[in-house]
Amino acid sequence: MSSDPTPNELIDHLCRHSALSGEEASRLVREVLAYYNETVSDFIRRRHHELQKSGLSNAQIYLRIEEELEQNRFTASPMTERQIRRTIYG
Repeated sequence: MSSDPTPNELIDHLCRHSALSGEEASRLVREVLAYYNETVSDFIRRRHHELQKSGLSNAQIYLRIEEELEQNRFTASPMTERQIRRTIYG
């Protein structure tokens, strides 16, 4: 049994229907699975870090994260700025 959790059938399908190599298809599937397995808390912390590196202030970041959560793949309830700060800083 392989230690790689990517579904071989999906990788084979991607290789047959695209110009991707087996390694490229496997990496793509792992990235997509990681994207959909990210929790709301992980998303908030990741986006805070990314937006901080881009030079935005925390006030701007909190507003952006609030907006992104409403449009994102999560089924979470809307979060306030305070809830977002608590998620980032504990």
